[in-house]
Amino acid sequence: MEAIRKIGRFYIDGFREMTIGKTLWGIILCKVFVLFAILKIFFFPDFLKALPDDNAKGAFVATDLVHRVPVAPEVTQPSSSGHPKPIDNE
Repeated sequence: MEAIRKIGRFYIDGFREMTIGKTLWGIILCKVFVLFAILKIFFFPDFLKALPDDNAKGAFVATDLVHRVPVAPEVTQPSSSGHPKPIDNE
């Protein structure tokens, strides 16, 4: 238990003695606030709030994920004439 107290006192005294560090911690906390609070409001709207129950929310997420998946381009290999042709995987 004494070791935990020593570690706690070490950090508390270190933060008390900081001069520039306090300013830097203030800047870091302001940035974190802006990133998580302000940007979330404007750029990440809550689409699920308008849905009535968990089943509707699950269906919305499932269809949204399916429609967002990019379709992979068709893989081609050059033919003897130099023009690409689709690869037959069968």
